[in-house]
Amino acid sequence: MSTATSPKEAVGSKYVKERMQAARERTWEVIERVAPRIVPGMRESEAVALCTAEMKALGMDRIWHPTIVRFGENTLRIFKERSVGDPVLQANDIFFLDLGVVWDAHEGDSGATFVVGDDAEMQACAAAAKTLFDEVEQHWRTTGSAGTALYAFAEERAQALGWRLNLDIKGHRVSDFPHAIYRAGDLGDFDACPNTGLWILEIQIAHPTKPYGAFYEDLLV
Repeated sequence: MSTATSPKEAVGSKYVKERMQAARERTWEVIERVAPRIVPGMRESEAVALCTAEMKALGMDRIWHPTIVRFGENTLRIFKERSVGDPVLQANDIFFLDLGVVWDAHEGDSGATFVVGDDAEMQACAAAAKTLFDEVEQHWRTTGSAGTALYAFAEERAQALGWRLNLDIKGHRVSDFPHAIYRAGDLGDFDACPNTGLWILEIQIAHPTKPYGAFYEDLLV
């Protein structure tokens, strides 16, 4: 990808692309460590505490957005919405993690969906979020599409795969902390090709008839 030219892709004096990649890898490490330990009988709040403890153990600087864990029907809720209650994970259930954490002054932001039990439709939903992410990411790599076009493609592919894409979630900037000073808006509203190491692609889908969904996000690199 080309060198950033848009003010919406500005970075701070500490920014190093390789450190963004390191922050990404460290955030995924937390997810990989925590997800197998989230088991039926656990509450959302307990899973959040587990994530926080693991991030601290791995030496985070701080969190830059609240740690999000959603169980069951709460998987339909977007980042800005609060979970309903503090549900208990059931024997056959679906959940996702969304971690925004600063490592070495750079922002990691990763999220994925997991299933406990053997519900085939939940498993398909979780897998579809990752499949859709991969297709959109590949579209970005091969076409150089603007952020607006990426989410139009995502919506088209979600429908083709039989899921509903939540377009209230359309990706966002990251950088050396804090990215928020650049007021870049959503990736899905960005009218140029997003550069590497600067944008989070977010995919959130809903089951067409059942009360749950799935989420996947990662850094475009």
